[in-house]
Amino acid sequence: MYRRPLQSAVRNILNVTANRAAYGKVTLANISLANSVKITHFFSFHVKQTPQHTEEEVGAFTKLIEAMGFTGPLKYNKWKIKLAALRMYTCCVERINYDEFFEKCSLPDTLNSWFLVAQLHVWMCLVRMRQEGREGKYMCRYVVHSMWEDVDQRSKIMGIEAIDRKEATKVMTETFYAAIFGYDEGIVSDDSILAAALWRNLFNYQCEDPKQLELMVEYVRKQMQFIDALDGDDLLLTGEVKWRPLVEANAQSILKVATPTYNDTGL
Repeated sequence: MYRRPLQSAVRNILNVTANRAAYGKVTLANISLANSVKITHFFSFHVKQTPQHTEEEVGAFTKLIEAMGFTGPLKYNKWKIKLAALRMYTCCVERINYDEFFEKCSLPDTLNSWFLVAQLHVWMCLVRMRQEGREGKYMCRYVVHSMWEDVDQRSKIMGIEAIDRKEATKVMTETFYAAIFGYDEGIVSDDSILAAALWRNLFNYQCEDPKQLELMVEYVRKQMQFIDALDGDDLLLTGEVKWRPLVEANAQSILKVATPTYNDTGL
C-alpha cells in the first residue's frame, strides 16, 4: 500500500540539526576509492512476520562454556558457518553497485562513503541472521569480523600509515555500532525515523534533497522484505544473498527468491 509523501517530515529532519557537524567522519574521508580495490512517494513495505525463534534449550555444560566466552555445540559445523559468513560479507561488497549509490545519493567517492554503504548492507544481513538463533548470532560475529578485515586490507593497499589506520578504524567502529542502533530503531518504526537514521549514518548529515532519503528508505524497506523471505538454513550454509536494484520500475513487486545450491566442499 502507498503512504503519503513524507517530504515535509524529511525537510524538518534536515532543518533540525542542519548546522551540526557531520557524524562519523574519519581521516580517510578524502581519499578517493579510485586508488582502491525518481521516486516521489514512500512505500510501506511490510516485512514478513516470520515466527521468532524461541530461546533454544541448551544443557548446563553449554551454558557454562558460553558464560566463559566460548561457543557451545551448534546445529551446523562451525567452520561451514564461518565460510558462509565470509561469503555473505562478500555479497555485501561485490554484488553492490557502489558507483550508483554514490551518484544517486550524492556521496563522495571515498573510502568512508564505501564503508557507509557497505555497513548498511552488513546491518541488513545481521538483522536477518539474528532470527536464526544461536547459529545466526555466531554467524553475525564472523560477518562483522570479515568486514573489519576487509577495511584494514583496503587501508593498507591505499598506503595509509598504521597509526592513521588504527585511529580511523576506532572511529569507524564507533560509527558502525551507533549506526546499528539507529537502523534497528528505524526498521521497527515509521519511515520518518528510518529516514532520520539514514540521514545521520549514511549521509553524514549532508543530505539536502528529500528525494534521496525517500529513495533510500524505500530501498531498505524492500530489501529487508526480500531477504526476510530467504530460507534460514540456506543462509547458514551458503551465505548467498542477492540484492534488489537500487532503482526499479515496480518496487512493490515481490520477486521469487531463488534457492541457493550448497557446495559441501567449501567455497
